[in-house]
Amino acid sequence: MATTATKQTSSGGARVKLQQLGRMLSGMVLPNIGAFIAWGLITALFIPTGWLPNESLATLVGPIITYLLPLLIGYTGGQMVHGKRGAVIGALVTMGVIVGTSIPMFLGAMIVGPLAAWILQQFDKAVDGKIKAGFEMLVNNFSLGIIGGVLTLGALKGVGPLIQGLTNLLSDGVQFLVDHNLLPLINVIIEPAKVLFLNNAINQGILSPIAAGEAVKAGKSILFMLESNPGPGLGILLAYWLVGKGSAKSSAPGAIIIHFLGGIHEIYFPYILMNPRLILAVIGGGVSGTFTFQMLGAGLVASPSPGSIFAYFAMTPKGGYLPMLSGVIVATVVSFVLASLLLKTVKKNDEEEMDLEEATAKVKDMKSAGTAAQTAATATTATVAANVRTKANVNKIVFACDAGMGSSAMGASVLRKKLQSAGVNITVVNSAVSEIPADADIVVTQKTLTDRAIASNPTAEHISIDNFLKSPKYDELVERLK
Repeated sequence: MATTATKQTSSGGARVKLQQLGRMLSGMVLPNIGAFIAWGLITALFIPTGWLPNESLATLVGPIITYLLPLLIGYTGGQMVHGKRGAVIGALVTMGVIVGTSIPMFLGAMIVGPLAAWILQQFDKAVDGKIKAGFEMLVNNFSLGIIGGVLTLGALKGVGPLIQGLTNLLSDGVQFLVDHNLLPLINVIIEPAKVLFLNNAINQGILSPIAAGEAVKAGKSILFMLESNPGPGLGILLAYWLVGKGSAKSSAPGAIIIHFLGGIHEIYFPYILMNPRLILAVIGGGVSGTFTFQMLGAGLVASPSPGSIFAYFAMTPKGGYLPMLSGVIVATVVSFVLASLLLKTVKKNDEEEMDLEEATAKVKDMKSAGTAAQTAATATTATVAANVRTKANVNKIVFACDAGMGSSAMGASVLRKKLQSAGVNITVVNSAVSEIPADADIVVTQKTLTDRAIASNPTAEHISIDNFLKSPKYDELVERLK
């Protein structure tokens, strides 16, 4: 028994660490997605095989992917670790890996940006309180310059070539799978990983950097489509809508809109957790979709983020719509058929099957694994109660989630509409839980993120919810602010 418990603890710890890695990787990429989309649109329009070939405008393509995008990632990664000073040294050292290689250095930027910021942070901690008055700016500037310069040289001669070798090795592995028609097998790993929130580590850490290099050479890459294909998730939701029962059936149509059109794949994870056998359906959909993409020569010019059908259309190169749509449709149909068959075999009195609310809560617990224990929860309750604001003291409400782009955007939209319908004129915005604005009066988060939200902004009133789409606390808040 002890051995089994130890194994389970070890497995859970490994999953948490991988989730943390995924959050860190996505935290460096997601704030810069707009720049990636801009590069993708410029590429799709102006390269020789684009919609509006233009040799002069196409000169932007190379510098943006070679210099700007890695520098943005390195800057953001450094800022996550050590604020503005970390951001500056992160961008500086990223320049070393860029110059030291001949391929887009997204992976290198994800490594050296945070690492350089951490090293500078350790120096700042070591000299804190030991600098004579009047010399702070001098020490700060020269310490960043000297440490940054040394690390940049190391990145140029050491890290850059090492990352290029690793990237070439991974590229060769992917090319082997392509040459032997084995690429669809990757979805056997990707689809379960998505439900466990490990997709960011796979997508942002491995697939996207390799895909970006392929897109520069060939004008497109199928690797952008392996994890982002909305077809498998759409098939699951359609199956629940047509053959499901209860709250899952009634909520599926709304989830379809959020997933397929909005590109927020998290919305369908609880539906799989209600019946874990459905993981077979998304694996089948993912494998068949990728097989179709590969057979028809599909590919995208840049990462479709979020993974909606609109983003797919925007990132598809000229002449590639039929292969793209074929892969999405095949993945949807296969996932739908398998999910429908699996749902019809569920016993009515199956006590192990979770309802939608329980599954949603489990998803949130998995995504936010490692939150504070009971003592911290007690402190959280006290802090929330102490900061309750009156109507006259509320000007801005912030809805926060991990990345500040998915569930927080939906929750903010729901709350904003309720306030507008009630005639309440209060600003409602969304943000990452680590970047809550200082002028936020009320912060709304999923309950497992409340401790982090309080640490980010301890002076605001904090409201914890279970379901970001339909929480009764929204109506309570609206009534209070009328």
